[in-house]
Amino acid sequence: MFATRVARTPRHIVIPTVSIRSLSTETVTSSGSEPPLPPPPKHLAVPKPSPARSRLNPAPRPITRRRPSFPTLQLPPSFGRNQILPVADSTRALLEDIVSKFEAPIRYAFAYGSGVFEQDGYTTANPASKDGPMLDFMFAVTHASHWHSINMNQFPGHYPLYSRMLGSSFVSRVEDITPGVWFNAFVPMKGVTIKYGVTTVDNLCSDLLNWNSLYLAGRMHKPIRIIKDDARVRLTQQVNLTSAIRTALLTLPENFSETELFERIAGFSYAGDIRMLLPAENRGKVGNIVRTQGPQFRELYHRLVVALPGVHWPAHSSNIQQDLAPHTRAVHLRKLPKNLLSHLTEHYASADIPPREVDESMYWTRLASDPKLSLAIQHELEGIVRYPSTVQTIKGVVSAGFGKSLRYAGNKVGKWWKGFGSGQKSS
Repeated sequence: MFATRVARTPRHIVIPTVSIRSLSTETVTSSGSEPPLPPPPKHLAVPKPSPARSRLNPAPRPITRRRPSFPTLQLPPSFGRNQILPVADSTRALLEDIVSKFEAPIRYAFAYGSGVFEQDGYTTANPASKDGPMLDFMFAVTHASHWHSINMNQFPGHYPLYSRMLGSSFVSRVEDITPGVWFNAFVPMKGVTIKYGVTTVDNLCSDLLNWNSLYLAGRMHKPIRIIKDDARVRLTQQVNLTSAIRTALLTLPENFSETELFERIAGFSYAGDIRMLLPAENRGKVGNIVRTQGPQFRELYHRLVVALPGVHWPAHSSNIQQDLAPHTRAVHLRKLPKNLLSHLTEHYASADIPPREVDESMYWTRLASDPKLSLAIQHELEGIVRYPSTVQTIKGVVSAGFGKSLRYAGNKVGKWWKGFGSGQKSS
């Protein structure tokens, strides 16, 4: 038995020897006279050398691209092409150059007014000339306070001193007041004088859809030059233009001219405007706009008009005919903007008409057949426009400052006097 145990001993010693060599940093020789070493405890095992720590160790977490919570609005390339109105190359270059100077992010921008499209009542349409009109812009942004903070840092002279002292949060709070616009006026840039308004995309789209104030939607009823486009605004603007046509059709006779249609649409935002009651706006402004901008109005509206039921407008004719049947007019009536429709239903609340809940189809047909519907619509439009236009006139003193406000008012009185004088001569 002793011999058997001796024979097994060498095989038992080989295993720890190999293990020790694999874990040591020095050469170990075995000797038959030395007792075998036990295996090292696990807690004393030699750790592997850690890699050299670099500036990027531990490495940053990989970027995970999150999908947007809502799908990005994709429109066909040809959708809303009627909104893209051409201007002279020099004017287009100037407008784009001015907008590109703003470092604050602008989602949607357009230029409007007599400095972009020719308009009667001005000795020259060149905004760079001494007597030329001021260039008007409207910027729609995502976050107003953030935008004004960046813009105030880049162009502090665009804001009055007290607004710079109170900061961008003050400016954005004033902007939020109905109709939701802040204006910076008499700003010299690129050799011309500009005025630009700032609003949010949410506020702009809401007014285009619902006509909350008609302050922005009314400006976009008339020709504008889009400089930076946005799919959401383009979609809601198409709804706004269609709503303007439906409203105008409900206030026009069976046969009318395209000029009558354009003047009716262009006049929506001036109905009830406090400036039209004061010597602060040219009384003939609507006519001045339409007379020289007829081709642009036609481009804006012709495709939309002929797509509506009961309307006939030949491509090469300036005469339009519509169906005055109550059921056809009811189709236009019930699709009017939410705010205007709410005003109209309140207007007819005391009329001898069955409640809307009893028979909705009959309700709209009865309203559409009322011979005084046209007057009711015009009256309610005045009510929608009056309060926001008054508030914005007061806000203009805050946003422009006292000195610029006096200068702006002086220019408006001059336009009113020209309109008054031309009206006296024509009569």
